[in-house]
Amino acid sequence: MKDPEIVLQKETKIENPVIIEGFPGIGLIGNIAARYMIDAMDFREIGLIKSNRYPPVAIIQEGEAQHPLRIYKKNEYIIFTSDIPLTSDLAKDVAREIVQWSIQKNSQIIISIAGISTTSRDASRVFSAAREKKDLQGIEEQTEKFTTGNILGFTGCILNESKIQGIPAITLLGETRGIGPDPRSAADVIQILNNYLNIDIDTTKLIEEAERIEEEMNKMMQRMEEMEETKTPTAKSPMYQ
Repeated sequence: MKDPEIVLQKETKIENPVIIEGFPGIGLIGNIAARYMIDAMDFREIGLIKSNRYPPVAIIQEGEAQHPLRIYKKNEYIIFTSDIPLTSDLAKDVAREIVQWSIQKNSQIIISIAGISTTSRDASRVFSAAREKKDLQGIEEQTEKFTTGNILGFTGCILNESKIQGIPAITLLGETRGIGPDPRSAADVIQILNNYLNIDIDTTKLIEEAERIEEEMNKMMQRMEEMEETKTPTAKSPMYQ
């Protein structure tokens, strides 16, 4: 059995998509941005990524169980998102599965959304990095270039796999103080995507609902911390940002 494995609903036609990834990380910026885009553009859930190596947890939303790693579609856009942290080995394998699948679907580009820590009180910049410099065409003028440093966690895995397998990929890093969920930074990233993808997502509601989202995401962070505490001593894989 393939593990992990992308499983789609039947009769899901996908051609030359734009892939967007929003997984847990610093400030939960990827999660918040992905969820808001899904709701704002009325994405449809089309599949999941299954694995026997996920932690033993059920994700409940409005009284119903949902898979922790889900896939959504709207027009040519595909969003991958997760509600749980992944161990480093599993993160690498899931990233490899997503990149290989993206290549099979002749994807235009993979866009990862994550956060970057700052000590600035006025954190509003969005940084960009890419598999290759040419992948930044059309977006580098709107962002600060991430020139030197490390991109950790799942987003780093996606970028590495994209480099290895030769598919265009960029990473957008919303600046955050990293002391909790940061919906305002997620809104900054969405504004960049509005221009880059020629879409029109109004982030006013995201800002207005920041407190509610922060409470929801704080619960997610608490759940992630509880899952980290219940890991066995042999699982020496840290949760990545």
